[in-house]
Amino acid sequence: MTTDTLGNSNAGAAMGRSIPRVEARAKVTGRAEYVHNLRLPGMLYGRIHRSTVAHARITGVDVSAAQAMPGVYAVYTAADIRKLIPEPYFGPAFHDQPILAIDKVHYVGEPVALVLAADPHVADAAAQQIVVEYEELPAVFDEVEAMTSKAVVHEVLKPAGTFPDLKHLKDKRDTNVALDFHLRRGDVQQAFADADHVFEHTFRTQQVLHLPLEPFVTVADPAPNQLVIHTASQSPSFVRIEIARLLGWPETRVRVKVPYLGGGFGAKLYIKLEALTAAAALIAGRPVKIALTMEEQFYTLTKHATTLRIKSGVTRDGKITARECEVWWNGGAYADIGPRITQKSGFTAAGPYDIDHVTIDSYSLYTNLTPAGALRGFGIPQLVWAYESHTDMIAKALKMDPLAIRRINILREGRPQATGTLMRDAGIEPVLERLAERMTWEKKYDRGSGTMRRGRGIAIGFKASISPTTSMAIVNISADGSCIVYCSTVDMGQGSDTAMAQFAAEALGIPVERVSVVHPDTDVTPYDMATLGSRSTYHMGHAVKNAAEDARDKLLALAAEVGLSAETTPIPDIFRKKYGMQAGNIIGIGSFIPPYTPPEPGTGLTTDATPFWMIGATGAEVEVDTETGEFKVTRLVNLVDVGRPVNPAIVETQISGATIMQLGFTLSERMEFDAGQVTNASLADYKIPGIRDVPPVMENEAVDMVQKTGPFGAKGVGESGTFGVSPAIASAIDDAVGVRLTSLPLTAEAVYRGLRANAGKPLQD
Repeated sequence: MTTDTLGNSNAGAAMGRSIPRVEARAKVTGRAEYVHNLRLPGMLYGRIHRSTVAHARITGVDVSAAQAMPGVYAVYTAADIRKLIPEPYFGPAFHDQPILAIDKVHYVGEPVALVLAADPHVADAAAQQIVVEYEELPAVFDEVEAMTSKAVVHEVLKPAGTFPDLKHLKDKRDTNVALDFHLRRGDVQQAFADADHVFEHTFRTQQVLHLPLEPFVTVADPAPNQLVIHTASQSPSFVRIEIARLLGWPETRVRVKVPYLGGGFGAKLYIKLEALTAAAALIAGRPVKIALTMEEQFYTLTKHATTLRIKSGVTRDGKITARECEVWWNGGAYADIGPRITQKSGFTAAGPYDIDHVTIDSYSLYTNLTPAGALRGFGIPQLVWAYESHTDMIAKALKMDPLAIRRINILREGRPQATGTLMRDAGIEPVLERLAERMTWEKKYDRGSGTMRRGRGIAIGFKASISPTTSMAIVNISADGSCIVYCSTVDMGQGSDTAMAQFAAEALGIPVERVSVVHPDTDVTPYDMATLGSRSTYHMGHAVKNAAEDARDKLLALAAEVGLSAETTPIPDIFRKKYGMQAGNIIGIGSFIPPYTPPEPGTGLTTDATPFWMIGATGAEVEVDTETGEFKVTRLVNLVDVGRPVNPAIVETQISGATIMQLGFTLSERMEFDAGQVTNASLADYKIPGIRDVPPVMENEAVDMVQKTGPFGAKGVGESGTFGVSPAIASAIDDAVGVRLTSLPLTAEAVYRGLRANAGKPLQD
């Protein structure tokens, strides 16, 4: 029998311990639950027929051949969906995306029709028999061209009105601009006029893919009086609310259950397959499962391609006095959460530097490409790529050391960021200095010889957490002293279940081994906005801590009621004294929403843009072959400010995972398009990093910091390792051979072209 008491000195502090992940055994033994493994009696499989053109009016859909195939249960088009849901449009920012294409298609791969069959192979074959006739329309694919293009992706835009920070969105007509965010601080033009030097550069990033190894999958079961949705989603609460809205039902008639995810990275947020699967199941009156192939992920959601123009005024000694930024975000055919990325990430476009005069214009654009949304970093890696490359180009022009120019300009504690929000508990300077130490920056560096040259680079970036968002939690103390945490944070590999168990154990002072965490189930676990943006440790951590403290206070009161001391009496004895046996529960509830001040219209300034800042820096060393342009990354040093690490071992793997993912986006990954058609939609042609692509030396460290406003001093880490990877590698290549690349990915061909250009022998295209 346990002798645990509240605050038991034998329990050991839960925070800061590298305990094994709570789901580790289930995963390594193959017992972990995933939606892909789910089978229900009478279940039908759905396969999607997709558009083959980028922008066109639908003039006819012939499903007769598909319907005639043996084994086909039904074929649905938008007309069938609209009998159930008259206005079948969804989206977190704009209600712009139909469940199945209505009248028009907006990109290659857009769902047009759905086939249901008891055999998925039959459904797949039938989907290929559907014939759609199109009247093609002018299309636009480039984000900058979309600003003025006569090709308009959506004639009418209707805001969703879902999130507080997007309440200012208005109805729009005949524009590709979903959102434009503007920030004005100081007098930029006068500062340019007064500057000793003015530098201007343009940078580009490519469209890339989340590509979790578990593709999108949803099962909808039309149970009596309730629709049950089993889905691989990062936002079960949002799915429940949005499906109920579409159907005109109370939320209680929709239940969303989420087991483990085989990766998400932002792809599985908001509505993806859930609306289509739910509608099909309700029309068919049977459970329906839609599971995408690897290829179909290329037609579902991507990362924003971007064009970024940065102009800076600088003194002769390297102080940046003014910065002007224009950022164009390629949102693809549907807005998804692109407007929020445009605004939230956009206001950090000037970088982690103390600049008095700043102008930022950030635009979310529609194009006729696969929709873009959140992808590990929420727009920040694209921005860091530009402003850190720009910083190094300024340093080189001024013949300054890259570290020295950063030391002169870095934002320090208590100074205002471009929005006017003060930097608090943000380890920009400590992370930069620790990076310099780990890189032994001040010591002489071996630059190689002959045709093999070596170089090194550094980069640092920061991110504001999304705000305001809400998290809620329940903590249940059982009569034997064990504890159950109920929360809707989704464990998709980042170790959130383990972290939440540690938060509860720390607050209660009990062993973490006696805490379990219930998977998200909207009939059981309370509301959480979503698992995204590295917000869970801070937001849900607070909610769990608050719920555990509420349960602790109630247990203290119960002990006092029966004349016992909770600090010295084993928890089971308190329940026995109250109920005469091992019986009863103590339920604690907790919620958390941070303060937030919306940006001022016109200036974009605010005194409270974010509850906390995330900091990440990278140092890179490379070797470059001057004859071929081939290069390899030999060392990566990754430093982050995570506040107080909840679980150091998990923090280590989070930094590694983020860094390797960004390494792929830096060196090899790029979606190739031909008239809007993805031409490399397979793992054979789209190259993600393999084990041989990982640098031989990769060092990760969480710098010693505390987030004073965080739960037990903690904050999130899932994205911080992505920030500095791309610019650090590009700067290292430039340092080695004098070739500065301004577009991602960084390739041997691009380096070779640069070498030839430097030698006065440019290659002809």
